[in-house]
Amino acid sequence: MSTDSTIGNRRNAVGSFLDRVRDRWATASGWQRWTVYVLLFVIALLLPSDTIGQFMSPYSDWASVLFFPIGTYVLLGIGLNVVVGQAGLLDLGYVAFFAIGGYAMALLGTRVGLNFWEILIAGVLLSALSGIVLGGPTLRLRGDYLAIVTLGFGEIVRQTAENTDAIGGPRGIAGIPHPPSIDGVQIFGVDVFHYGVLDPRPYYYLLVVVATAIIIFVKRWEKSRVGRAWAAIREDEDAAEVMGVPTFKFKLLAFAIGASIGGAMGVVWAGKTISINPNDFLFMLSATILAAVVLGGSGNIPGVILGAFLVAWLPERFRGLSDYRILVFGAALVALMIFRPEGLLPSRRRKAELAEGTGGMGSMGAEVPGPETQAAAEGAAK
Repeated sequence: MSTDSTIGNRRNAVGSFLDRVRDRWATASGWQRWTVYVLLFVIALLLPSDTIGQFMSPYSDWASVLFFPIGTYVLLGIGLNVVVGQAGLLDLGYVAFFAIGGYAMALLGTRVGLNFWEILIAGVLLSALSGIVLGGPTLRLRGDYLAIVTLGFGEIVRQTAENTDAIGGPRGIAGIPHPPSIDGVQIFGVDVFHYGVLDPRPYYYLLVVVATAIIIFVKRWEKSRVGRAWAAIREDEDAAEVMGVPTFKFKLLAFAIGASIGGAMGVVWAGKTISINPNDFLFMLSATILAAVVLGGSGNIPGVILGAFLVAWLPERFRGLSDYRILVFGAALVALMIFRPEGLLPSRRRKAELAEGTGGMGSMGAEVPGPETQAAAEGAAK
């Protein structure tokens, strides 16, 4: 049996298993679904355990790794998935919204004196406004043109921060306040509302709560008329427009929602790190989050969470290999893309689009045929 046939059989076996799981989930009752949700939430709260950390991160503090990079990548991946996975818009400057949220926390916390919760609201609004400002003049572009403009926007934000002395310049901003603490509330032996320098677990629990709220919010959008409009735009923007979908309005909404999620994560992250500088917001972060979305299965929140987890965790797990850990990480990503080119957990709709060659990421990817489409085209040519 050829290598291609073996790979194809493995893909089909994994796909059949996932289809059975989806069918079972689709017919699950309400109480079964809520039981799973509660269990997942409890598991997330138990993750900082030292017993788990001994295996998951033997070379680094596991609770710190859970907050950054794992938790941060997961939340940024969910936000970018709204833009890339649901609306099909290729955004290479997503780190800019993360930076705007971080600088909002730094400036409003150190110079205006607002508390964390007030700044969180302000950071979300500022980031959403930035998404609208970026999307207004650029969302009439598609594919690689849109990608180049968003890449430029990300660099403009970073360079502006680096060359503006009023906001710290290349030195950045230090002394960012932590979220306000409430002592005496303990869960699993952790003072969960005491936000200090030594224990990263309260910040991780805060991130879990924020991520849960965002996932509920995004899923509500996805199942609404807005989500159906995004899917139509992703599959074929011209056809959607002909059918009466106001494509520009819905694309702008996707940019604003994705930006607001990135800004929220920036606020939470800055409150934990207490100092930021422009080098924290390099293009590689945007590229890494995009890789996580594609790897996990764009358009599917569980897949995006899994992809972000792997992209963030694998380099930390193999930190003991020193420089070779990046080689191992790269090899793992290549292997995953060979065996699961559509992503680890793609949605059925997304999987069908890729198989038909209508992958939908602007014009980029939409014209790339999947294996079945290519085989059919070759057969027709013969």
